[in-house]
Amino acid sequence: MNVLFYIYQYLIYFYASSITIIYLTLAVLGYINIKIKKNRYTKKEEKLLFLSPESAPGISIVAPAYNEEVIIIDSVNSLLKLDYPNYEIVIVNDGSKDKTLELLIENYNLEVIPYPYIEKIRCGKVNRIFRSINPLFSKLTVVDKENGGTKADAMNAGVNVAQFDYFINTDVDCLLAKNTLTQVILPVLDAKIKVIAVGATMRMANGCNVENGQIVRVRPPRTIIPTFQETEYLRSYLVAKMGWSSFNALPNVSGGFGLFDRMVVINTGGFDPLSHAEDMDMTIRMIAYMRDNDMKYKIEQIPNTCCWTEGPPNLKVLSRQRTRWGRGLLQIFVVHRRFLFNRKYGRLGLIIMPYNLIFEFMAPIVEAIGFILLILQLFTHQINFKTFWLMLTFVYLIGITISLITIAYDLTVKKEYRTYREYLRLILFSSFEAIFYHPFIVIFSIRGYWQFLTRRNFKWGAMTRQGFSQSGKPSEETIENKT
Repeated sequence: MNVLFYIYQYLIYFYASSITIIYLTLAVLGYINIKIKKNRYTKKEEKLLFLSPESAPGISIVAPAYNEEVIIIDSVNSLLKLDYPNYEIVIVNDGSKDKTLELLIENYNLEVIPYPYIEKIRCGKVNRIFRSINPLFSKLTVVDKENGGTKADAMNAGVNVAQFDYFINTDVDCLLAKNTLTQVILPVLDAKIKVIAVGATMRMANGCNVENGQIVRVRPPRTIIPTFQETEYLRSYLVAKMGWSSFNALPNVSGGFGLFDRMVVINTGGFDPLSHAEDMDMTIRMIAYMRDNDMKYKIEQIPNTCCWTEGPPNLKVLSRQRTRWGRGLLQIFVVHRRFLFNRKYGRLGLIIMPYNLIFEFMAPIVEAIGFILLILQLFTHQINFKTFWLMLTFVYLIGITISLITIAYDLTVKKEYRTYREYLRLILFSSFEAIFYHPFIVIFSIRGYWQFLTRRNFKWGAMTRQGFSQSGKPSEETIENKT
């Protein structure tokens, strides 16, 4: 037993050291990438698209909706007010049982139209397609389909209807910045090789002041769980993803917001309705498609905050979300195991998949085993407390340092919060994240692995939609959600 403890301690040491080195490297690369993007894509480049609207590629915004009556109107209003010369909005009503479709019809003067629907990607049956008789809402198309059980199925229906070469994959619980489409299309226009996807920073809408579907005052979340998520999201996008994208090794483009090349998605067979991590699955299959056909590609990440999403407001909802993410991560390695360490697929096989396996999938397992062994060592009096507290303090300070770097990066990109006191709230919560938040993430991830291994009947859980109001205060309604 002592030998096992000894070996595991060294494994933990090298594992933790590797994670630290990787994250610090990503932080440096991320900062360089942020500065490059900030210098390259200024207001001048954005204005050029409006001066020459014919040069602006068309973009379709596809947003599935299932029982979203609380937020659907605010969401569509937000999308209708985007600043971009050439875009459309495709809302997919995925068999809602509430008043989602009725509200859309009533508020936007929708009527059923004859439409030559062609199923390029398999999905649930499409019943009707609506367009508005009001010219103010000419950009809006609503697809009414039978419920397919997953967001991926609804996305496929939206992609089938979308008219343009690029589409945004988003959720109706997301609010987009007015210049979002300009910001995400500029890397496509600027690239010398084909850009197949573009991601951007997402953050919590919980706590923001919203009027008529527009965020008029960005604030940090007022409640505990979303505040922890705010820093977690920023760390993921501004440090990790910006770092990975600097050498074209982005692990995934978020399912909450991302720009995709429509034909590449169609050629890969669309989003997989059986996947519990459809965003990562789609990214992997797009990369594999490009490699199989010997085509050069890029997947870009921009640092700008383009999307605010309503995050899980409590532990119960967070548990459902992160458990599903855990199931999805394990599923990725089962379904796409042929790519792992496969030189044919370049960065996907030699960097992205190995990193996700060793440092994303294995991390909760390593931490859980380490905690169990720590308890055993406490009972058997085998801990050198001087070394223990030294190592614990070191790991804790590394975590705090990464969070501080993340917040500094956010200020570098744009000061979204009005006061520095609001940023201090993020710093304060970051100092307690390892104690009060991260252990739950470990537990939920492992539960997701277990559910996948035991092949339980997975269902897309209920989500408490707070909604967006002018005061920023949530409305109290609970609806079913599967995204």
